[in-house]
Amino acid sequence: MCNKQKGFSLIELLVVVAIILIIAAIAIPNLSRARIAANQASAVGSLRTLNMACIAYSTSYGQFPSALTNLGPIESGGTASSTSADLIDSLLGSGEKSGYTFIYTAGTDNQSYTITATPITVGTTGQNMYFTDQSGAISAEVSGSGANAASSPIG
Repeated sequence: MCNKQKGFSLIELLVVVAIILIIAAIAIPNLSRARIAANQASAVGSLRTLNMACIAYSTSYGQFPSALTNLGPIESGGTASSTSADLIDSLLGSGEKSGYTFIYTAGTDNQSYTITATPITVGTTGQNMYFTDQSGAISAEVSGSGANAASSPIG
């Protein structure tokens, strides 16, 4: 009688595992770069949303908001007001979204404002730092202490 066993040998399994590890070693850095690019694109989009919300707020209330939370959603059962204008969602109103922290600073008599977006963890959640103000222009800084009005504008 011939007793043949069916299955894979240890060498064949090791070759398959080695191939999977090589593919993973190539794919993981690309995935990380894609996540950073997505977070940076989201930060720029959020800054554009915040600029439009600030302009709408200024049109309604005659000045820019004194805090980022003033642009946020209204409390249940309430109506839009200068303290909760319902122009942005609660996630963006919290000051953190897609790996970035947004800091809103009101100018003198709320007639101007600046917003900065910095990665929560530089190199992991994003690389660029962003800046915008009431002009609507968005500037980026790749390294250093952060973006400001003198930083390079994005296209």
